[in-house]
Amino acid sequence: MAARKPFYIATPIFYVNDVPHIGHAYTEVAADVLARWHRQAGDDTWLLTGTDEHGQKILRTAVANDSSPKAWADKLVNTSWKPLLETLNISNDDFIRTTDERHETAVLIFLQKLYDDGFIYSGEYEGYYCVGCEEYKQLDDLMETPDGDYAGQLVCKIHGRPVEILKEKNYFFRMSDFQQPLLDLYESQPDFIQPESVRNEIIQFVKSGLDDLSISRSSFDWGITIPWDPTHVLYVWFDALLNYATAVGYGVDRENFDRRWPAVQLVGKDIARFHAVIWPAMLMAAGEKVPSRVFGHGWLLVGGEKMSKSKLTGIAPEQITDTFGVDAFRYYFMRAIGFGSDGSFSWEDLAARYQAELANGFGNLASRVIAMIGRYRDGVVPAAGALTPADEAIRATEQRATDDADAAIERFAIHEALASIWTLVEELNGYITIQEPWALSKDPAKAERLDTVLATIVHGLGTLAVLLSPFIPDATEKLWASIGGDGTVQQQDVRAAWLWTGTGTVTPLESSLFPRIEQPEPAVV
Repeated sequence: MAARKPFYIATPIFYVNDVPHIGHAYTEVAADVLARWHRQAGDDTWLLTGTDEHGQKILRTAVANDSSPKAWADKLVNTSWKPLLETLNISNDDFIRTTDERHETAVLIFLQKLYDDGFIYSGEYEGYYCVGCEEYKQLDDLMETPDGDYAGQLVCKIHGRPVEILKEKNYFFRMSDFQQPLLDLYESQPDFIQPESVRNEIIQFVKSGLDDLSISRSSFDWGITIPWDPTHVLYVWFDALLNYATAVGYGVDRENFDRRWPAVQLVGKDIARFHAVIWPAMLMAAGEKVPSRVFGHGWLLVGGEKMSKSKLTGIAPEQITDTFGVDAFRYYFMRAIGFGSDGSFSWEDLAARYQAELANGFGNLASRVIAMIGRYRDGVVPAAGALTPADEAIRATEQRATDDADAAIERFAIHEALASIWTLVEELNGYITIQEPWALSKDPAKAERLDTVLATIVHGLGTLAVLLSPFIPDATEKLWASIGGDGTVQQQDVRAAWLWTGTGTVTPLESSLFPRIEQPEPAVV
């Protein structure tokens, strides 16, 4: 038996300064779909997510809410962030918090190594600091607002809020030493940063010159204490980036670390620079492998702007799942938005796709096929007779959809994978219309032909259940049980979806996979 191929994928760890919105959910679902696909293909898969709980932004948010930073983080993690994973049916293997002892212990090991090896030194820094980004900004990262509450002030282009001028003694990481090694990495591994637009932006940024990175703060104390200087705490990004390594055993469990690392880093494009510049430079300094890939996906837009709680454009995932269901949420965001590009969320588009693609397209197909097997063959799937070109075309589409979807997943084109799978939905619906099994059932002389048609559509439906399982796990598990699939659908090899087998019996669905919905859109809060 061939060795299992490792696949370790990590989402960013999210700030616990507020509750999650669908922008966070979008990243979680994308990572989950990729992990489920690889897991279902037999790969040695690990999905990590978690929360970032140190830094000035968390401290200020906690104080504003009459809480300590740790108590605030505990509350948000337990009432909002972990429940989000349950809401979205995320199959994460681990959840890391930067306040976990396992993380802090390993961070100190990493930090001390870089210090001992001469990659960290003390100095003084003055610059524009954005608390929202937890980052010093260059002038081209800022803009001056002509009017409004911040008229005449320099504000962060991402958060639209004024930056602060900070001057303090810091410890610095010699990141400038890694300018050429990073450029060499990008050239030798063209797919290290994706998509191409993010890759080009980062290459130009590195080519323009890298400064050393300030990695400590002495103006506040909410963070991991620098081991050789207790008056400083570690810069939140230097701390947070290490979670991907500490979660799988860096510094304490080398065997597991070597098994899992390196990871695929799935992030929003606004933080791709941290993951494709600072993070690999840190790993190079420590003598470790860089991530296998950094994919910076696009933003979800509302009213033309990136989704943001501070701008009152945040939409809670429950506002969608409570109306349309979890599977529809997962399907819509993976289907409607080209993964890697920005995409606008629309209630109208969500409702239209739900009705046309899930309820009428896939859900109605499942109901019709199962009903016909029950009506014409008492729930027993007949054996196919001689295949006609039309039947063979369906079998060919099953294999082609499987191969094309897998190839799309490999290049992180999740929307293309779904489009490939949906060709089978459309062809099966068209096949049923042309073959007219209801007419065949009325002619005893055409019983064998009816058997072949029924066997063909059941097999196509089972292939769809396997292929769609990573996207809509609840609906496909119900369908799988109804068509008599062996075991669970998640146990089926997704890369050989067209080869599935079953018990040969079909039982009615208890309810439609995607029932019709007649409800007004929820309000944005």
